[in-house]
Amino acid sequence: MQRNFRLATMLTMLLLSACATTQQEPDIKRISPEELARIMPKSVPNLTLDEIVALSKQGVPADQIIDKIKASKSLYDLKPSDVLRLSKQGVDPKVLDYIQQAHEAALRENLADEINKREKQHRLEQEKLQREYQLRSYPYYDPWWGWAPGPYWPYYGPGFRYYRGW
Repeated sequence: MQRNFRLATMLTMLLLSACATTQQEPDIKRISPEELARIMPKSVPNLTLDEIVALSKQGVPADQIIDKIKASKSLYDLKPSDVLRLSKQGVDPKVLDYIQQAHEAALRENLADEINKREKQHRLEQEKLQREYQLRSYPYYDPWWGWAPGPYWPYYGPGFRYYRGW
């Protein structure tokens, strides 16, 4: 009795372990440095940093400087040392905050566009594979011969006359 119980337990454990699946890690496509350089927003200083410093020293309000940056569609990629230098030269922290926020927004937008592009490409590949699977799962499918019903088809009937290459 004890031996049968052990045997049944071992068989059950064996069956359960056979049913267990190991989860595969997804294949993550990493972004190469060249792709990252392409995705990153480019610095477009239509209104130079020296002009921003000059406007700040002239006493122009921060909101007007921000409006000028928006109107010129300028985009800056500032390092922390650049931000510190501009702050010491008298640029309002509100202007510096806007410059950083605009850069981060451009970065998010570019990354979102890249993700959407990759997802669209993946979706198209999946649809192509699905169409191929549906074609191949059709009974009597042969990519070289057309479909032609007949009394002896698919053996020696009219199907042989409908070769797609002729």
